[in-house]
Amino acid sequence: MKRSFERPTWDEYFILQAELAKLRSNCITRHVGAVIVRDHRQIGTGYNGTPPGVKNCFEGGCKRCMQRLEGKLGSGEGLDRCLCNHAEANAIMHCAILGVGSGTKDTTLYTTFVPCLECSKMAITVGIRRIVSLDSYPETDYELLKDAGLEVEIIDKESILRWKKMILENENIDMVPVK
Repeated sequence: MKRSFERPTWDEYFILQAELAKLRSNCITRHVGAVIVRDHRQIGTGYNGTPPGVKNCFEGGCKRCMQRLEGKLGSGEGLDRCLCNHAEANAIMHCAILGVGSGTKDTTLYTTFVPCLECSKMAITVGIRRIVSLDSYPETDYELLKDAGLEVEIIDKESILRWKKMILENENIDMVPVK
């Protein structure tokens, strides 16, 4: 008898990978993770934080983030002074560092927040065609993404929370047949 098992959809699986990547974030104001996927294979990963060799944000490396934490700046203000790279930019740079460059054409970007304007421009430039996210971001230019032909989808958070709970509560996840 053939049994079918419940497992995450591809979108859920890769959003969970982005959620895992954000655990490496060193930014004190927002933790974001991103992965770039081609043909159901992860080709790039990123999280937000200061560049390599620069003091971590949580250690005082980014004065702009510190001012934001102190309530002196709002979300989106003073971004030109922020030293932190965004998760999406880091995932794109990860592909470049590994020589995947042209391999980003027609890929999907999974990210915990829909990208900001700068990261959206980078995604368009490298050929990303689809963005799947857990949440919106106040500085996103949805019209630009639409004009560039990118599909943007906000995934159901409840399904992701369900998988997270399953991971945390079960060391050996029993694959229960779907009824």
